[in-house]
Amino acid sequence: MTQTTADGAPLIEARGISKYFGSVVALEDVSMDVRAGEVMCLLGDNGAGKSTLIKVFSGVHPPDRGSLLVEGEEVSFSSPRDAMDRGIATVYQDLAMIPLMGISRNFFLGREPTRGRGPFRRFDVKFADRITREQLRRIGIEIRDTSQPVATLSGGERQSVAIARAVYFGAKVLILDEPTSALGVKQASIVLRYIARTREQGIGVVFITHNVHHAYLVGDRFTVLNHGRSMGTFERQEIGLHELERLMAGGAELEKLEAELSGGGE
Repeated sequence: MTQTTADGAPLIEARGISKYFGSVVALEDVSMDVRAGEVMCLLGDNGAGKSTLIKVFSGVHPPDRGSLLVEGEEVSFSSPRDAMDRGIATVYQDLAMIPLMGISRNFFLGREPTRGRGPFRRFDVKFADRITREQLRRIGIEIRDTSQPVATLSGGERQSVAIARAVYFGAKVLILDEPTSALGVKQASIVLRYIARTREQGIGVVFITHNVHHAYLVGDRFTVLNHGRSMGTFERQEIGLHELERLMAGGAELEKLEAELSGGGE
């Protein structure tokens, strides 16, 4: 069940966000909010503006117009670190992992636990291995050796490790950039299953995808972008898979093309 914060505010909210790159309109008056314990799916074809919007959320791009609110408070992020400090974690397609480095090392990359003092300070291998093993076991991944390279994991397992890492380090809002785009059905199911589990922990999930079927499996609400503009936000119970697919693909354009092709075939 979706919920808001204690004072009724969404975890994160965009109000009338616009972003321009020279004469290119990347976003125009886009509004969207993410609540605790829900999966908000951000849908759109390539060039729809999905990546630009999540970069505004994650502190990469400041908006040119509009406002961004976190738990009801208007904020202005000057860097991704500002967003992370407010509990907004973004998992990009490249996962920010080092393939030949061990799983536990990657899990704590940039936030390494240490033991000892001064020149005797060193990476706390036992702590890192224990936490990594525990967190992966929670999502159904059993690792025999946490020092094995991340490259030995499947694509779905690597995505799940990146998500588990963000959750462990306190994410309130988890933004996932096309996490299933390069995966087969079996590997995608691993990621989708963990997205559902993450929602159950009260975390707000933004699932960016152009795969409507994946979105409809786990989504609670859906915001559709087309050429930088919002086509609307819909609750799951008020829109079907076919209509969502039609909106995302630009239904009017497809119907016009279908009419042209039908006429040409007569």
